[in-house]
Amino acid sequence: MQGHNPNWRVPPKDRVLKRMESTSLQSYKPKIISEQRRKIEDLCRDLIVNNDHIHVVEQRLRQAIDKGLGKESHAVASVKCYSTYVRHLPTGEEKGQFLALDLGGTNFRVLLVDIGENKQFNMQSKIFAIPQHVMIGTGEELFDHIATCLKEFMVEHNLESTKLPLGFTFSFPCKQLGLAEGRLTTWTKGFKCSGVEGEDVVRLLQEALKRVGEHNIEVCAILNDTTGCLMSCAWKEPKCRIGLIVGTGTNACYLEDIENVELWDGDSGEPRHVIVNTEWGGFGDNSELDFIRTKWDEAVDEGSLNPGKQTFEKMISGMYMGELTRQVLVDMIWEGLIFQEKDTDKLFEWGQFLTKYVSEIESDMVGDFTRARKVLEELGIKDPSDEDMSAMRYICELVSRRAGFMASAGITALLKKMDYHDVVVAIDGSVFRYHPHFPNIMRSRISQLMGIDYKFDLMLSTDGSGRGAALVAAVLTNQEQQRKQQQEIENEP
Repeated sequence: MQGHNPNWRVPPKDRVLKRMESTSLQSYKPKIISEQRRKIEDLCRDLIVNNDHIHVVEQRLRQAIDKGLGKESHAVASVKCYSTYVRHLPTGEEKGQFLALDLGGTNFRVLLVDIGENKQFNMQSKIFAIPQHVMIGTGEELFDHIATCLKEFMVEHNLESTKLPLGFTFSFPCKQLGLAEGRLTTWTKGFKCSGVEGEDVVRLLQEALKRVGEHNIEVCAILNDTTGCLMSCAWKEPKCRIGLIVGTGTNACYLEDIENVELWDGDSGEPRHVIVNTEWGGFGDNSELDFIRTKWDEAVDEGSLNPGKQTFEKMISGMYMGELTRQVLVDMIWEGLIFQEKDTDKLFEWGQFLTKYVSEIESDMVGDFTRARKVLEELGIKDPSDEDMSAMRYICELVSRRAGFMASAGITALLKKMDYHDVVVAIDGSVFRYHPHFPNIMRSRISQLMGIDYKFDLMLSTDGSGRGAALVAAVLTNQEQQRKQQQEIENEP
């Protein structure tokens, strides 16, 4: 698949538009539109967003970003725009050995990255499990377990006496207070370790390393996956200035001038910019998106674990795309428009229509329903008509296309705010990687929104949470070495 090629990029605009025309929503309609189809299209019209809608989303997101950057407005902003304290991007000249720790679920990864001459990149990694009792035990037990595994990794690679910097990807809600200081806001993903919320997780990890006798690892940075995504891409492509995740969730980061970050509390020296973590999933929590939210969006929100929160994310990301599609399908069943006299009981259960089904259904060629039929078989719906499957595909397309348009509006807002005329956007996440049309939808829509005066490129980022974390450590180490060399020169008699 395209998503497995680390150098893959979205095709040029002319190819994208040509493909978009050949795979437009219209092409999936029967040549003679039935009364059934007319009714479905009429009932689903609220899912269709036009250019006017997208321009409003873009403008309101830009305003929300400005509020997040503002000192007085930050507290009430729906897009928080936190400083990551990462100011230097990779130059491609980084060399040496670096560690990365990727913690974000029931497993965690430890990586050893060796960067050599001419950007030679060698990476070794190991996955460690976190037992259930550790996930709900004490914070000390959790970090002791991680530290023990780190020490084991060092021994396995004969690094017991080698001092190494470590970049720490911590994929939980976190308030960052410095490059190597981040306080856990709240546990998610089934973790309930006591004594961690409100504490600096870097300090907790460093203390655990000391307790297990590992004194050669220094945690030099904590970051989230969007920052890692940007850094991983920027190492290959110097024009990279934005990192985007469209997977289970969605978030973006970008390079901002320090003078625009009113809450900046670092030094004001060079470079005069910093990567800002937007946390844009919360956009819309202040009602900015009410004008295009549908009854199905409201149903998904009400049934979620965090009603009223992460509004933008719920309209884009993989965690909610399948459920949103299911809500629409159920309404069409109630209206007597699809799957009549079929066993649809499973479709009436929350979460049964997986987001991967949307991608699979849209992967079928026009007029071919091979994957769609398999999806329906998994849901217990046998012998569906072609018209039913065509209608289901139409609904999937409406949901995924709207998600692509919303993500495009977000990237357009960042591109226009930065006002660079040639920018590469690093993107990762399961929706972008595996949905058959999502990259093309984004490329086409951003082109239309930006106009001909701006040049941009979308580039699939590779392993931001692992490789990106190691590169942050590499960049910081490189900067520290340069600083020491400069001091030595200045101190010479």
